[in-house]
Amino acid sequence: MAFVGLTAAIVINEVSRLRRGYKAISPAQLTLLMNRENALVVDVSAIADFEKGHILGSKHVAMSQFDPENKTLAKVRELPVAVVCRTGMTASNAAARLVKAGFKNVFLLEGGVQAWQAADLPLVRGKA
Repeated sequence: MAFVGLTAAIVINEVSRLRRGYKAISPAQLTLLMNRENALVVDVSAIADFEKGHILGSKHVAMSQFDPENKTLAKVRELPVAVVCRTGMTASNAAARLVKAGFKNVFLLEGGVQAWQAADLPLVRGKA
């Protein structure tokens, strides 16, 4: 009985992952995406967290002001857009909103900036 329940949970999780429309990527994959495809990195962390450390070249947009239709994002609708936050939890909501707005190449940094830091990748400190 437990095996059937566990199997059902795994299947449901995988189906929902495939239907969400964006892809979760690792820090190494994000680095490649930034270098090879010039991806836009949007950081939806709180401003205090952003100033403590953020990915070089990332654009800060507070989640309360996040709008997939704003002029900065509208210009890159066909380009890869990676959404990050401190832990990866808040960014998933922003990624889902981008997909719903018609963005085709949406990525989520799995584990957020904390995973980036854990991978020994550099952060930039300072104001947005």
